[in-house]
Formats: sequence, C-alpha cells, structure tokens
Amino acid sequence: MLKRLFGLSVLAAAVGVTAAAAQAQELTGTLKKVKETGAITVGYRESSIPFSYLDNNGKPIGYAMDLCGKVVDAVKAELKMPNLKVGYAPVTSSNRIPLLENGTIDLECGSTTNSVARQKQVAFGPTYFVINVTAAVKKDSGINGFEQLAGKTIVTTSGTTSVPLLKKYEKTKDKEFKEIYGKDHAESFLLMADGRASAFVMDDILLAGQIANSKDPSAYKILPGSLRSEPYSMMLRKDDPQFKALVDKTMSGVMKSGEINPIYAKWFTKPIPPKGINLNFPENTAIKEAFAHPNDKGVE
Repeated sequence: MLKRLFGLSVLAAAVGVTAAAAQAQELTGTLKKVKETGAITVGYRESSIPFSYLDNNGKPIGYAMDLCGKVVDAVKAELKMPNLKVGYAPVTSSNRIPLLENGTIDLECGSTTNSVARQKQVAFGPTYFVINVTAAVKKDSGINGFEQLAGKTIVTTSGTTSVPLLKKYEKTKDKEFKEIYGKDHAESFLLMADGRASAFVMDDILLAGQIANSKDPSAYKILPGSLRSEPYSMMLRKDDPQFKALVDKTMSGVMKSGEINPIYAKWFTKPIPPKGINLNFPENTAIKEAFAHPNDKGVE
C-alpha cells in the first residue's frame, strides 16, 4: 500500500512538473520575453503632464504610469514573479512605436492616441482618457478661433496627429500654415510662448498641463471648439494575444470596479507635482462612458 501511495505521489509530482513546464512553454510574446529575461520595461514620456512626466527627482510619474503599474502588478502575479525587475525608458512621439516594435520597451504609458492607422503597427489597451484636439495661444494674440490661424506659424509635437487635423478642419480647410515641430510638448509650448509660433496645436488636457506649469498661466488660453475627439490608451505590441488579454482584463477590472475614479481624481482634480497645481479637469461624459464600457476602439 505504501509503495502504491509512493508511486502515486511520484506520478502526481511528475505530472505537476510536466504541467508547469508545459505552461511555461505555452507562454508567447511579451509574457514569454518577460519570463525569460526576468524584466519588463515601461516606456514613459518626459513632459506629458499629467499622464507621464518627470518629477523634480527625475522619476516618471503620472496617471498613465499609475495605470501601467496595475498591469505590471498583474504580470508579476500571472508569472508568479513578485521580484520582477521593472525598468523605465523615455520615449518621444516620434520613437515610441519603433521602440515598442523592436523590444526596447514592452508597454508604452503616456498620451498616445489609439487610431485605426496606428493599429496596423501596434495594439492598444482599453481607452483611459478621451481628449479634444485644439490649440493654445497667448491671450494677447487676438486669436479666438481656428480660422484665425490661417497664414500663421503653428507648432505641434513631432510624431503627433494634430497638424493634419487642422488642415482638414472645415474652417481652415485648404488654408496655408507654416509648421514647426517641438521634440516634446514642453519644447512645443515654449516655441509658442516665446513667440516663434502663434499657436500650439495639441490635445486639450496636454495644453492645460503645459499652461498650468508655465511661468504665467494667466497669459495663455485654449481655443474653444475641437478639431477631433481622440481616445488615449496604453500601447503594446501587435499580434500578442496573451499580453493583450492580460492588459484588457486588468484595465477593465480597474475601470468597472470604480478603482479608476480615485486614480483619475488624483491627477486631474487635485494638486499635482511638481508645482502643486490643480488642473481642474473632472471626468466628462465621454470619459465616464469609456470607464463604464471598456473598449479599445480606435479613431479613424
């Protein structure tokens, strides 16, 4: 009897080892890479306030970083790797997709628009913010609408979708603009603030963040109206169903449980680093809808 029980124990242990090995072999894509290397690398932006930016100590912080932290925790649990090494790498609007595709980063956490065009190259998690593309100008510029930008120099951040939208906008269609580009949002804002451009065309919340953290916030305004509404979400590699499923499950859980609400409030309706400024940007109807019905639908 003891021999039989011993034999069954050995068999059960062998089956367990085999099952574990099979499970490890079944990992694909990002999860396989993370398991094999013992590390995951998160891509962050240096000046996409309040989504992903550097604090006074050079540490990446923000709304998107907090949400990506939830995904990293889920990866640790899924792979049973509580001591997983988490690395961080800066990305820009221009290099974020190439760095994701070539494996330099595993997850991009910033202010990236989920578009149908970009979905041909990468995949996205559920929408975690909805923006309106507009423009920031100096209050003393005399500019009160998009139509007044015709013939003027406008700036936007390299690698973003803003300028093509302005060219297609009904009131500015077929108008001529001189375009210049900043390497990041901070540089783009500075080009407008220094008078080298009449307007900074960008997403409303990013403009609000730059204005709030400028030397004189009262000197600038955001134009009324919208060139287009766009969904933001975290970006991951295309054709990676295992990791995509984990991201979707994690973010959907955070949203549907209501855990997303205090995280949102932390960054959009309360004072944030480094200057303790409150952006006063409460959840609007589109954002509430995205949280209630998580989806990864891209804008055309």
